[in-house]
Amino acid sequence: MRLSDAVRQAAERYGSVQVSEEHVAEAAASLRLARTAYLPKVDAIAQVNRATRNNVFGLQFPQGLPTVSGPPLEQNSTSSVWGSSVGFLVAWEPFDFGLRKANDEVARSAQRRASAAVVRSRHELAALVCDAYLTVLAAEQTFQQAEASVRRAEVFERVVEGLVNAKLRPGVELSRARAESAAARTQRVQARRAVDVAKALLARFVNVEPAALGLIPGRLSDAPPVAAAPTLDVAAHPAAKEQDAAMDEAAARVRAAGKAWAPRFHVLGSVYARGTGARASGETLGGLNGLGPSIHNWAAGIGVTFPLMEGPVQRARRDAEAARLRGEGKKREQLISDLTGQMNSAVASLAAAREIAANMPNLLESARATERQALARYRAGLGNAMEVADAQRQLTMSEVDSAVARLAVWRALLGVAKAQGDVESFVEEVSQ
Repeated sequence: MRLSDAVRQAAERYGSVQVSEEHVAEAAASLRLARTAYLPKVDAIAQVNRATRNNVFGLQFPQGLPTVSGPPLEQNSTSSVWGSSVGFLVAWEPFDFGLRKANDEVARSAQRRASAAVVRSRHELAALVCDAYLTVLAAEQTFQQAEASVRRAEVFERVVEGLVNAKLRPGVELSRARAESAAARTQRVQARRAVDVAKALLARFVNVEPAALGLIPGRLSDAPPVAAAPTLDVAAHPAAKEQDAAMDEAAARVRAAGKAWAPRFHVLGSVYARGTGARASGETLGGLNGLGPSIHNWAAGIGVTFPLMEGPVQRARRDAEAARLRGEGKKREQLISDLTGQMNSAVASLAAAREIAANMPNLLESARATERQALARYRAGLGNAMEVADAQRQLTMSEVDSAVARLAVWRALLGVAKAQGDVESFVEEVSQ
């Protein structure tokens, strides 16, 4: 698995990106819902009932009680008749002083914010996957050097054992050599555990079994390139774009709240028919009279509503949205400061990593020369096992540091790419 394969597979399978994509789908559906406000409302109505027809003259506030049409009768009757009704009611708002357009823009800005969140999630996930990938490579390099250390310790143990058996060295030196071999094997176990833990983390991102992971380093096995000084374009960073989208959404909500307190005009129309088994004289018709609508009517008009006392409510809502907008602006200021700090730290880390990597060849060559000289002195009877053990431990540390130093430069380059918001370019470069 190359680094580009790991990043792509994580983007396809990891939960956080999938959740962000579902938020985009939700925002798109909300936009379609907002656009339905431009459509007329059409209700189809049908009813059949069996009821008494007593009517009372006078007024009553609406309470949800069924109403009876027609003149009141002088006496109550418990007889009932059939009644029926069917019709259509149409209501359409021809203009709304920009309220529907403002709500439509709120939905659009929410969709843009959700889309920006997907890009930001992909960016952050790519950075995590790259870091985990480099951690696996570093752990594998450490394990390889631990293997080499075990082999050196075992060779030295056999040399010491031969000299002790020949009575040329005291037995305590064999004990020391065996202790060094045991310590080297312990370090190898620890290094193997570090590899397994690193692979488990990477496997969690790409959703595969850790044992199935085999990495293809690509350019990560080469010396890192020396590029020009990095620059930071804050506006291009995915987190900054998401925050800009959040500010746009908050501003759209402020505009929508400012247009909410306005008269509402509706064009109304209705076509309906009713049937009844009762007469105005009080006579009731028997049988199935009233089950079929027999009296037809139509109506058309214009309705105007204006919530006079909603002014304070709408002003409070607008003030709340304005406060939210100011808060998003403060978040952006803090984000810019954080991104700038991340870039400064990444540049400093990159410079230090390059200096350390440049010094590693000299350190490694010195450690190798020291180990050869210590072993030669021991075989010539001029040194002891302690000197050889120290030299071999120093060689192992130098080999590990040298192997990891190159990856440390790549990791620092990843930090710069993350601060710039362009991990994709880093992935493409190392996967070539």
